[in-house]
Parts: sequence; structure tokens; C-alpha cells
Amino acid sequence: MSLLPSPLAAALVGTGLGCFAIGATRRPDPGLKLSGLAVIAFALAPVPAHADQFVEAADNATIDCELARGELTRIALIDDGFANVSKIASGFPYNDFQVTHEPVRGDIYISVPPQFAAARVSFFATSKAGYVYKFACRLGGQEATQLFITNPALAKSEAAEWEAETGPEDAAIRLIEAMATDAVLPGFTARAELSAPRRSGGIEVQLVAEYQGDELTGQRFLVRNLGQESLALGSEREGPAGALAFAYGRDALAPGEATSAFLVFARGGLD
Repeated sequence: MSLLPSPLAAALVGTGLGCFAIGATRRPDPGLKLSGLAVIAFALAPVPAHADQFVEAADNATIDCELARGELTRIALIDDGFANVSKIASGFPYNDFQVTHEPVRGDIYISVPPQFAAARVSFFATSKAGYVYKFACRLGGQEATQLFITNPALAKSEAAEWEAETGPEDAAIRLIEAMATDAVLPGFTARAELSAPRRSGGIEVQLVAEYQGDELTGQRFLVRNLGQESLALGSEREGPAGALAFAYGRDALAPGEATSAFLVFARGGLD
């Protein structure tokens, strides 16, 4: 495995990561290209919502959303499904909003008639996984729309199960491989983290992405050689202490060249 050299370890400390130590190794990935950094930054960037709505909610949370008047609104739970919906009947069924439960996927469809008098609707829903959500929704446009709800507790549980089955060392290695190939691990969330570049000597380091599991956190960096001499990354064995695993995409950097660096550590394990 190629480990981070002393100057690079110092540069990583400068990004606010603290001090680390080596714990594990990685399977080499000599085919990693710098162009993948642009791909991952694009892939992890937030996607603007148009007609669809995306909400993150915990158990017992109140969800503020917009429902279509005179059309259908589909509400879906990511990695879960609705088991039951509770609402108060208005006594005027032709003027009341209707909820239809689709049992195969567990989605619900809300239909609000044009003559519905109120400006908002509210109801409770229980998911198959046992989570309860309160919906307090305003009425908006007249085009069919979709609402997608994610619950972080579901992803955390999935990530915890995968980490336990895989084992800490193999999980750290596979997280590095996933970051290097823009892959997705069960229950992990990925987001772009474009921090300001930090310099230490002739090395520039910038955090570009972070992956969060239950116990593991992975970070991807862009490393650039600003010096006048080639940087032999693979010849050093000193790195940030406390890390479970770390590696980079190339063994050497000529002046002006850049590559990816990957760091995995236990969540909550940094000072």
C-alpha cells in the first residue's frame, strides 16, 4: 500500500482533521484518474428540485410540504413504505381530500379537489418500519407532483448492519475503494465538501467529498504538488495517526501534478 508522506500528513492536519495514525492498508488502485474528482464533485452536488420535493425527516417529525390542488400528489418513503394513514373526515366527502394507499410499494396518493375550502391539510402516517410522521401541507399548483421522504435512522441502521457484517478493516478498505470509484455503500451518505485549499510547504490539500456511515467516515481530498521537485508518495510510511485506513491514487507526483487522497476514520474518533 502507498501511505501518506510526512508533508502530506502535515497538510491534512491543516485542514482541521487533527492528528492521525496508521491502522490498515488498502488494495491498490493504480487506474484512478484525476478526472474522477470532477465527476464526483458533480455527482455529489445537490440536484435542484423542480416539481418533485425531497424531505429528510425523523420519527415523529412534522413534514411541511406542498400538495397539488385538483391533481394527485404521490408521497413515497425511501427504503420504507406507508402502512397506515389517519385523517379526520370533514363530513362532506365530495369536498374532502382523499388518501389512497398503494400496497405494493407502500406509497400514498393525495387527491385534493379544486373546491376544497381550506388552504392547508394535515394528517398522520405510520410507516412499515414503525415511524410516525405528521404532514402539515399547504395547497399549491395544479400539476401532479411527488414528495420523497428519507429518514436518516433507516440509512444508519443499514450502514451499521453492513459495517458489522464486513468487519472494521475490510469495511475501511471497501470504503476507500468506493470513494475511488464513485460507488455507493449500503446506508452511506455522500456529499460534496469543497473546502478552501490548505498548503503545507509545497503541498496543497483540499477536501472535496465526505462519506458518512454508522461508525465510519471517509474523506476524499485533492492533493497537488506545488513544489519544484517530484513528490514520491509511495516511499514514505508516515501518515495521519489514528486513521483506520488511508491511501492515494498515485505513487508519485511531478511538479504541478495532482491526485486523490483517501482517509477513513471512526466517527467521533477525532479530538
